[in-house]
Amino acid sequence: MKHVVITGANRGIGLELSNHYQAKGWQVTGVCRETSSDLERIATQVIDRIDVTSKESIEQLVAALKGEMIDLLINNAGFMQDETLGTLDFDSLRLQMEINAFAPLRISEALLPNLHKGSKIANITSRMGSIADNDSGGRYGYRASKAAFNALGRSMAVDLKERGIAVAQLHPGFVKTRMVNFAGLITPEESVAGLAERIEGLTLENSGSFWHSNGEELPW
Repeated sequence: MKHVVITGANRGIGLELSNHYQAKGWQVTGVCRETSSDLERIATQVIDRIDVTSKESIEQLVAALKGEMIDLLINNAGFMQDETLGTLDFDSLRLQMEINAFAPLRISEALLPNLHKGSKIANITSRMGSIADNDSGGRYGYRASKAAFNALGRSMAVDLKERGIAVAQLHPGFVKTRMVNFAGLITPEESVAGLAERIEGLTLENSGSFWHSNGEELPW
């Protein structure tokens, strides 16, 4: 049975990813700060009380997964706040960088012993991390943290290729989730259908690419 580990699995896109892979017969490990009844119903294993910015929490995660092989790691946990020039909160910018950029790198590095040749890492990033595509400004912390995440993910793809591990940066689309007050254009189900297709098509040859869930390759 294939094993997927999903961070931020208790709601939104993470929960729908959990649902998708459970329906496909995968062993699903859901990682989150606070579990939910929906996740408890879906996941094979729930590892909660994990603060992705905490060294101690990551050590707890590693201990819980000791000896378990991971076929797919989905770094999905994220955080967004809105800022405008003139009212910037640099504590908020730092927190978004910690959660959106550094935490996925920290988790991926910590779980490398669980990955094997043929494993995949899917990083759920955002089109808002594209510098070339930014024509609306604002959201300084989110944009910067996702741009950093894209750079880190690209480096992981280069460094892990010789180990046979493929890495993708994936934009889920503008999804109707709590993060955007349900103001999106597509449902979590529609987003995850596309994300899963991109993950299925991920190989060492296209590792390190930046895709929209609809299959469009995005500019950096």
